[in-house]
Amino acid sequence: MKLKKLEYYTLVGILSSSVAHAQGTPSPINTGDTAWLLMSAALVLLMTAGLAFFYGGMVRNKNIVATIMQSFIALPVVSIIWYMFGYSIAFGPTQGGFMGGLDWAFLNGVGTAPNADYGATIPHSLFMIYQCMFAVITPALISGAFAERMKFKSYLLFLVAWSLLIYSPLAHWVWGVGGMLRTGGTLDFAGGLVVHLSAGVSALAAAIVFGPRTDYGKADMSPSNIPLVVVGTGLLWFGWFGFNGGSAIGSNELATTAFTNTHFAACAAALVWMALDWIYKGKPSVVGTCIGAVVGLIAVTPASGFISTSSALIIGVVAGAAANLVALYRTKTKIDDSLDVFACHGVGGAIGVLLTGFFASKAINSGGADGGMGLFMSQIKGVAVTAIFCFVGTFIILKAIDAIFGLRPSVVDETKGLDMHEHGEKAG
Repeated sequence: MKLKKLEYYTLVGILSSSVAHAQGTPSPINTGDTAWLLMSAALVLLMTAGLAFFYGGMVRNKNIVATIMQSFIALPVVSIIWYMFGYSIAFGPTQGGFMGGLDWAFLNGVGTAPNADYGATIPHSLFMIYQCMFAVITPALISGAFAERMKFKSYLLFLVAWSLLIYSPLAHWVWGVGGMLRTGGTLDFAGGLVVHLSAGVSALAAAIVFGPRTDYGKADMSPSNIPLVVVGTGLLWFGWFGFNGGSAIGSNELATTAFTNTHFAACAAALVWMALDWIYKGKPSVVGTCIGAVVGLIAVTPASGFISTSSALIIGVVAGAAANLVALYRTKTKIDDSLDVFACHGVGGAIGVLLTGFFASKAINSGGADGGMGLFMSQIKGVAVTAIFCFVGTFIILKAIDAIFGLRPSVVDETKGLDMHEHGEKAG
């Protein structure tokens, strides 16, 4: 008897649901868009692991573990900051265009229902976690500038401060509804300003504050594990399809355009960097080719959803050549940007943002703009504002941390290497 009643109520429930679906309004959630954004978020998360390998292979053997840890630890630290306050500051209801309020702190009100401002066909919480992966990798990029010479506890404080005080407000300026650069017409499809220029300029400030490594210019500082660099590059390239393609916030034609542009820009820049190394150094460099590919990925990021594939190739060529020359010039100065973060992310990001001003087309993305002097001037404004804010802000943050904990270990410990001193472990 009980079984018959259960079957009856189950049948009634199924029929009622079917009638409601037939007569009512369909769910606004698009399963294809949702699936693509879920995958894209996972791809961007993988980029942080790729960065750990990429950076880890380029430092000396005694600092591989410490360098990998600087990338990896950003995942838990920045994610919790994002949950608490970062997302709300970046995307919450605007406060005069400067930052979001704390309405969404601790993800209050951020549920599975779509938010039309940031993704009408996906859950709001999915947009949040996708953007979380961008917030995670950005400060980790900066660590390449001071690789081999920062105390771990100081780095943890840097992650927290930089994420809250620099990244989150900047993300609001560029991507948040009502953000001052967004309303001013600046275009940044997937993070040329928010991620790459911000990291590159902050890296330059960091290199100046830290000063050179203890044995800089005296000891051999060649990459210690080239296969690790290649693996890291492959993971970054793979993950970048989610980084740029996912920024279409849907499984659609725009995602395909961004995906395609991402690949070809990386190819162009890799070949240019390899050719320049061959000319300058007499041999094609594996590490250089990997760096070139990453520069192409960086440079096309702000433009990927606004331009044609031929424009993406041009951006890759220009960025690959410019970043290579800046990196070469840097070696002739006293600035020890250990892994040339400024040359790659700063220069590459700026070039991508600026060339978006020429190559963007509403025929490709109706939500963008057509290239021309008006858009180019908006892009210049975006580059200038981002660069000044990030350089000054990072400089102040690092000076404050230096006063609290100190930034660098002792000369003796730095010379021995940070792996054992900071973590008590060796890479092999």
